Parts: sequence; C-alpha cells; structure tokens
Amino acid sequence: MNLLNKHLGFSLNLLAIALFIPGILLPMFSLAMEVNAQVANASLTSELINKEVSLVQTVQELWHGERFLVAILIFLFSICIPLVKSSLMSWAYFQKNTHVEKKIYNFVSVIGKWSMADVFVVAVFLAMLSTNHSETANRTALELFGFKMDLVISSETLSAVGVGFYYFTAYCLLSLLASQISQASIVKSSGNID
Repeated sequence: MNLLNKHLGFSLNLLAIALFIPGILLPMFSLAMEVNAQVANASLTSELINKEVSLVQTVQELWHGERFLVAILIFLFSICIPLVKSSLMSWAYFQKNTHVEKKIYNFVSVIGKWSMADVFVVAVFLAMLSTNHSETANRTALELFGFKMDLVISSETLSAVGVGFYYFTAYCLLSLLASQISQASIVKSSGNID
C-alpha cells in the first residue's frame, strides 16, 4: 500500500506541475472598463481598460508599478514556494525509503502550509471579479449660454475568470492531494512518522 501511495503521490505531483505552468502563464482574469458620456441626444463611449492578465503578468505589472512588496509576496507564495514544493516532492520520490525521504516530506508538509497563500491569491482574484457588471452613473444639469442640457457620465466595469484561474485552482487542489498521499507513503507499519 505504501508503494502504491508513493507512485500515486508522484503521479499527482507531475499532473499538478503540468497544471501549474499554464495556471501562471494563461490569463487568470480579464477586465474591461468603459466610460459613456451623454449630452442631450449625443453619446460618446470610450474604452479605458481592456486586458487579460496572467499571474506572471500581474507580478510584472506590480513590479513596474513600484508595488514591490505585493509583487514579491505574490511571486514568493504563488510561484516560488509551489516550485520548491513540487521539486522537493519529485526528488523525494526517487529516494528509496530513506531518512532523507522522510525529512523531505516533513519539510514539504511545513512549507505546504505556507503555500496555502496561493489559494489566498486565487481568492484575491475572485474578490477582484466581484466588480463584474459594476456600473456607476452621474447625472448633472449643464447650463451653457442660457441653454440647459442634461449630462450623464457613466462607467461600467466587466470582469471574467480566465482559463488560467481554472488551471491554477486545479494545481492547488492536486498539489495538496499529492502531498498528503506522498506523506502517507512514508508511514511505517506501526503508524509513526519519523
């Protein structure tokens, strides 16, 4: 049973890595924002933002926008720790029931708690998406040379989940499952973990 868990954990880890790569490179969400101005019977619409952003692009934009702390935290918790965790789990798989293997899985278990921050990143993206179909409108009466005109300025924000979100979420879940199964493979027949 332990050998089966070891192989299953490794296979799930490989699948998680395969999901992680498109998860950070493909668009995590899209955002569009338009402003519409109506004066009397005339209307003018302008698109302010229309972009799709991946996790890697988000880190780059934050860095270039000089929001270094946020960029570093997202990079660390959503890219670095998952890569370290997956690499260590792969390395542990090739260890043959040694003390090193047990140490690696225990260490992965510890950093796995920190890698739950990647789930937090997904939650932040979901919070950003809660602005979907957010619309504001301001109505003002404009008086020019004795003529009164109604001026309506409105904005609409639309956001949607991108395919990268689903890959990244699947990575998070599979990685967690792979860690649990792999760690269960090192349990001795007595039920203790060194």
